[in-house]
Amino acid sequence: MIPSSPSDITRAIEAILMIADEPISPKQLAGIIGCSNDDVEVAAAALIQSYADDQRGFVLQRVAGGFRFQSHPDLAPVVERFVLDGQASRLSAAALETMAIIAYKQPISRNQISAIRGVNAEGVVRTLEARGYVEEIARDPGPGRAALYGTTHQFLERLGLNSVDELPQLGQFVPDADVVEALETTLLVNPDPVAAIDISEDVSALDPSAIEAAMANAAADEYAEDRADDDRAGDDSLTTDDAE
Repeated sequence: MIPSSPSDITRAIEAILMIADEPISPKQLAGIIGCSNDDVEVAAAALIQSYADDQRGFVLQRVAGGFRFQSHPDLAPVVERFVLDGQASRLSAAALETMAIIAYKQPISRNQISAIRGVNAEGVVRTLEARGYVEEIARDPGPGRAALYGTTHQFLERLGLNSVDELPQLGQFVPDADVVEALETTLLVNPDPVAAIDISEDVSALDPSAIEAAMANAAADEYAEDRADDDRAGDDSLTTDDAE
């Protein structure tokens, strides 16, 4: 039966995705069902909205360039307990770190990964290859033609991403240059008194009068310490004279 109405196309999409073990692209769905790509996109959008309105335990998600059913994000704790029950196979911190490097720097060679991590990454890369999260995607044109690695469709599926472009931007985790400079100053053995101002403030917004006040206070403290040293030296001298 070739679907002839929007409802038929919708039911056909549900039937195919129900038994699919990987995301199915709109083009592939259209070819199987016998309709246009636009018909598939419209029907998929209607299904997504329908499941959201009904607050179902699953959603229709666009992942790795195709559509698939997956559990609702709100139910992740329940699904996690089900999936991990009796299982202890998890990626190590080194594997997660290496996978993140590959995801953000791909295509990248094992030597480059090792240089970034500071340790040999060959074993970890082989583990990620065996798990199906990374794969060789190209060869370096330079001497030796080193293998260059990138993430796989399974990586996108596991993270629920449509493409690597949806990875969080690293810039939001990096502090501003002014904050970094202030932090470096406070780590010095003898920090500049001006830099002793609370680094939680925006360095670029410091009032010149505040800088002058900090310098004046530092000078006053230094003068007070010198006077205290002189007084202690005088007391020691008097004590010696009395003893004689």
